[in-house]
Amino acid sequence: MSNKIIKVGCEVFLIRDNTILLGKRKNCYGEGFWGLPGGHLEYGESLLECIKRELREELGIGGEELELMTAVDNIDERGHYLHMSFLLKKFSGEIKNMEPELCYEWQFFDISSLPENIFKPHRKILKNFFSKTLYL
Repeated sequence: MSNKIIKVGCEVFLIRDNTILLGKRKNCYGEGFWGLPGGHLEYGESLLECIKRELREELGIGGEELELMTAVDNIDERGHYLHMSFLLKKFSGEIKNMEPELCYEWQFFDISSLPENIFKPHRKILKNFFSKTLYL
């Protein structure tokens, strides 16, 4: 692996009535797989600023109350990632698909029956979240 840069991904767990929000990826790595809302940390941005920006860009909502839930290392063909994932406790606005060119749809899934085709980098993140593991 020639790229020696560690990238930071920030994801959000949006839980409502025992369901979790997932988006079906489109025109990007992981096309057709379901993943958490989120994206890459930009230079000069804090983790919370990143999460709030991604919530606006992807879902059209404001993040009011966030709590760090899990951190996951992931090394794959795209490189080395550190994922910092937050629980969204309170938000403002109505959830909409703000990036239809990158996401087919957003859908709430019962946490006991998630789809089989979860975006590979998010599988470990979800496993840690549901087992209440901060870092493994």
